Amino acid sequence: MQESNQRRLLVNKVYDEIHIGDTSSLTRTLMPEDVKLFAVLTGDINPAVVDREYAESGMFREVIAHGMWSGSLISTVLGTQFPGPGTNLIDQTLHFARPVTIGDTITITVTVKQKFDHNQHVIFDCVCTNQEGLQVVRGTAEVLAPSEKVSHMQDVHFPEIRIDDKHERYQHLLSRVKGLEPIPTAVAHPCDCESLKGPVIAFQEGIIEPILVGPESKIRAVAEEFGIDLHGIRIVNSKHSHDSAALAVSLVRTGDAEALMKGSLHTDELMSEVVARANGMRTSRRISHVFLMNVPTYHRPLLITDAAINIAPTLEDKVHIIQNAIDLAHIIGIPEPKVAILSAVETVNPKIQSTLDAAALCKMADRGQIRGGILDGPLAFDNAVSIVAAKTKGIKSAVAGHAEILVVPDLESGNMVAKQLEYLANALTAGIVLGTTVPIVLTSRADSAETRTASCVIAALIAHANRKKGTA
Repeated sequence: MQESNQRRLLVNKVYDEIHIGDTSSLTRTLMPEDVKLFAVLTGDINPAVVDREYAESGMFREVIAHGMWSGSLISTVLGTQFPGPGTNLIDQTLHFARPVTIGDTITITVTVKQKFDHNQHVIFDCVCTNQEGLQVVRGTAEVLAPSEKVSHMQDVHFPEIRIDDKHERYQHLLSRVKGLEPIPTAVAHPCDCESLKGPVIAFQEGIIEPILVGPESKIRAVAEEFGIDLHGIRIVNSKHSHDSAALAVSLVRTGDAEALMKGSLHTDELMSEVVARANGMRTSRRISHVFLMNVPTYHRPLLITDAAINIAPTLEDKVHIIQNAIDLAHIIGIPEPKVAILSAVETVNPKIQSTLDAAALCKMADRGQIRGGILDGPLAFDNAVSIVAAKTKGIKSAVAGHAEILVVPDLESGNMVAKQLEYLANALTAGIVLGTTVPIVLTSRADSAETRTASCVIAALIAHANRKKGTA
């Protein structure tokens, strides 16, 4: 629901102005947000209205509205239209003839049936019909009519209400790998609660087949302390975190694992083994990191790169960073991602290196040196994600306001942007390292098990894409 300010005339009818047969009506369309808000406000979490899978297997085969959503709209007509302000509801009866489903447009009509002079009560016939003219609710309402006349202009302010269901976004992400074979994943040193829960949840969801690499006694102690079930999960014993990193990488090199996942060890410990020239996981590409973010206030997925690996990338580094991100966007279903190359300003300034890099990268894309995406830059952050900001500054661009990949100037700025979106905008986050022989789940040690599991989904999608390439 968007924030709105309205100025409207409030008029009621007192008892003597009400006549038998008088009528009033109101029309509303049921939106998914209405169902969620009604559940939150009332605490009515009947699975027929809040659980899509349950609803689809039930009597009506789809999500339906709470019955009293329609009933509450009858109250809206009586209290705001007819008789209007000053009306008190005394009694009400309702019969629910058929369900109201998402997208149904309901017309609520109240008609005066009886009047009682001794107490100034009025009885209304109440009927709710859908867009096909079929009756969904019928009943009666007895009210005490207004005793004082009301007729004045009123400023009505409705605050903005946004439904942010992070759990639903998380479940939608998990559904991306439903039905796919779990990916063998070496998990390096999962020796605290969150770093152990993440791969275990991913295992239980059928996303990965984890191979836990670390001191076995420590891993089992953590599992026992926090009630984490390790049944059916392989453990490879190691001496310490450095040994865990080396063994985990070796499992990838031998083909026992198709993905690598960071546990509770420091990023440098793991990446030093990954980048080792003799027995690491390098490819011809520059290694880079992408934060994939589902931000409830933004209309597209966001890929932020690089905010974890390359501290101060050169122009050549950025070519690889961008190509890695574009390739990932293709894998997750974005056929031609819009790439915004960020800076502090949206014009080329010889004194700001990131604007020069942006201009060069866009020309390189024009020449086919970067493929598969639409590039524009330099763009300030506001221009990249807000079409209003872009239009205000006169920027005409296919990317501005619709960016799906944000290429940051350096690690510091990227890390700040990603963490702000995660902690202040409630973004659902996944972190993945690209440019290696297999995907690497790389999250912060402070990240939750949910973030780690979400990252496993992305790693699994990449691994399955790699399998297809190998058999092509």
